[in-house]
Amino acid sequence: MADKYKIGTRENREFLEQTLENLLQFGHRFPSPGGGSYWLGDDGTPWKDRPRETWITSRMTHVYSIGAFLGHKGSEELVDAGLKGLQGELRDRKNGGWYSGITSEGEFLPLKQCYAHAFVILASTSAYLLGRPGAEELMREAADFFLSRFWDEDRGLTFDTWNTEFTELDSYRGINANMHTVEAFLALADAADDEIWRQRAGRIIDHVRGWAEENSWRIPEHFTSEWVPDLECNKDRPADPFKPYGATPGHGIEWARLITQYALSAYPGDQAQIVSEQAAPYIADAEKLYRRAVSDAWNADGAPGIVYTTDWEGQPVVHDRMHWTLAEAINTSAVLYHVTKETDYAEDYAGFLGYLDETVMDHENGSWFHQLDSRNQLLDTVWPGKSDLYHAVQSMLIPKYQADTSIAKAVKNRLFLE
Repeated sequence: MADKYKIGTRENREFLEQTLENLLQFGHRFPSPGGGSYWLGDDGTPWKDRPRETWITSRMTHVYSIGAFLGHKGSEELVDAGLKGLQGELRDRKNGGWYSGITSEGEFLPLKQCYAHAFVILASTSAYLLGRPGAEELMREAADFFLSRFWDEDRGLTFDTWNTEFTELDSYRGINANMHTVEAFLALADAADDEIWRQRAGRIIDHVRGWAEENSWRIPEHFTSEWVPDLECNKDRPADPFKPYGATPGHGIEWARLITQYALSAYPGDQAQIVSEQAAPYIADAEKLYRRAVSDAWNADGAPGIVYTTDWEGQPVVHDRMHWTLAEAINTSAVLYHVTKETDYAEDYAGFLGYLDETVMDHENGSWFHQLDSRNQLLDTVWPGKSDLYHAVQSMLIPKYQADTSIAKAVKNRLFLE
């Protein structure tokens, strides 16, 4: 295995840094005149005929806030463009909150999504840490609005989808939106120095740990309005981009990292003990989630890569390889290695980076291929082009920074691993 894939080596740090710089350079053309993010094509050219969506605009604002901390030229202007979109064309001044997106003809997409609103919080916290104009107000407004419409205080979970006017709440409940709510709440706790948000993230996490344990560490994704798992949801549309049938191993891996971050930050250890007694059960569960997902999905069908979904026995259903699952595998294998010092995580990390470099990175046009088929050939049925940089950028950073802190604050404060 090449030294550049081995965690902690000088060559590995250089590989991460160069890949990160390429990614940041790739995404410069995302802002529309109104600030909403264009969907990017394979070479970074904006696809102006596609809707400009709130979740993508938020992700790009977050990414370039981090880019600014790293000194990437032009990042501040790109952050301000994203903030313009979130404060302007994507915001619903009449009904409150943020539209899902806006079409190229200027029509608003229907429905108000928890998923998108969680990313508005993430974007605004990162821009607030950067000190950009209007970011603090946006952060506080986004947080307050989220509590009023999407947070179910009684259950300690989120609602998923409203109609545009916030008069009808969809009966669907989902784990994906809750996962990104955990990420947003942890970032908000770190940025605003308010532990109530970390406590709320912990409430969500405790639900997920229970559901995962009851289901052989394969997390149910879809639920009824009473939070009863719907394990057959979308069995007839297994490749749905946001509500796929079965288990999504990439989410199991991503949850493992977020659970680890929460545990280390909520229950810090002392200098002699990185994992406190209170945090240890969370880390143990994170390891179970990670190992189950990797065992089910990594190189599971005779070719390299992580399959998109499996059934409830761990057999692949959708064999496509999504770039974000690989990014999260890089993140979580690195985090668990640093926390546990178990060498199999380092070996996984090296394997994931080798596959990234050899197969998933687009060395000709830049960025990463967002969807490959079971033979690792380019596919565009779910994720054509390269919508945003969020997962890929974070995976080039999280392996180098302390795992108890949200990535934007960790980069700002230079909280490097020793």
